[in-house]
Amino acid sequence: MSDGELVDRVFLARVVEPGDEVSGRWVREWGVREVASRLRGGGDALPGVSEKRWGGLLGRARVADAERDLGLAYEAGARFVVPGDAEWPGQLDDLGDARPIGLWVRGRASLRMWALRSVAVVGARACTEYGAHMAATLATGLAERGWVVVSGGAYGVDGAAHRGALGAGGATVVVLACGVDRPYPRGHTQLITRIAEQGLVIGELPPGEHPTPSRFVLRNRVIAALTRGTVVVEAAHRSGSLVTARAAQRLGRHTMGVPGPATSSPSAGVHELLRGEATLVTDAEEVVELVGDMGELAPDRRGPVLPRDLLAPAARRVLSALPGHREAGVDEIARGAQTTRDDAIARLYELRSLGYVERHGDGWKLTRQAMTSLRGGRGPC
Repeated sequence: MSDGELVDRVFLARVVEPGDEVSGRWVREWGVREVASRLRGGGDALPGVSEKRWGGLLGRARVADAERDLGLAYEAGARFVVPGDAEWPGQLDDLGDARPIGLWVRGRASLRMWALRSVAVVGARACTEYGAHMAATLATGLAERGWVVVSGGAYGVDGAAHRGALGAGGATVVVLACGVDRPYPRGHTQLITRIAEQGLVIGELPPGEHPTPSRFVLRNRVIAALTRGTVVVEAAHRSGSLVTARAAQRLGRHTMGVPGPATSSPSAGVHELLRGEATLVTDAEEVVELVGDMGELAPDRRGPVLPRDLLAPAARRVLSALPGHREAGVDEIARGAQTTRDDAIARLYELRSLGYVERHGDGWKLTRQAMTSLRGGRGPC
């Protein structure tokens, strides 16, 4: 990309709001140079906007200073990455006309390379201890498996996810709804500064810009598009993290949710997602099974192996045929196990050698150890 087009994109990033599909269509149909020229020249409105809105854009254009923004970014250690650059993540193009004009990036790593193997972990700001624990645990597990954790840097789940990845010595990316030189929230200044040193801090807004409610919402589409999937840890019905999840669904990304207690209002939005197309996950292995390569499967979830599980099927059937609190004859046991008398006798002696049954004259009875094993407790070895 030429220096002139880069400057034009920096100029447009100052003039138009993130996610503005009208200006995105202008760029697609007219080109960056023409759109920037029309805004600088103050001529007739481009199609799709009212005179009032066009006047607002011209007012912004008059005070926009691309060279100044580039200088401020340089001082903050940031660069401007645009479509067509080697570092541009191609998956952001899935946003269509809502694709960012460009992204301001702080950090040494390649955004494109990190985004190829990334997962978003998002959730409530006012999360519970359970939510913070699950976010940190998931992020730690993902980082240990070589995945990049992406989140929004907010209090609660976002912060826990970033800290979990950093604590594991892994990679994390924070996507801000303000200038990358102005960490927000202020209480996370130290955390975001650390991410800039060890990971990446990115955002659409020029240096010095402040966040607004609408910018938070629009920021979430970048988180969804940048990653292979989005995990929502805790979210009430009106949580902004649900916006990220729904954007991920529209883009064809994996959407996952960590369940909480059925009575927990901070998990109500997650449960609503899980009733739809989202997938329930409980740890990093289950997340990777969805977003990872073929063969990256989570282990089978099984309860403890009990001693009776090691018995041959025929022996288990005979054992199950014995009454719980009385003796039984061989004929009764054989009928219950649906086998012959001779086979039942052979299995009973096998079970007696293992400590499951004992003989009382012509009858057979379960031992106390077998009773414990059949209830699911510790049985004989």
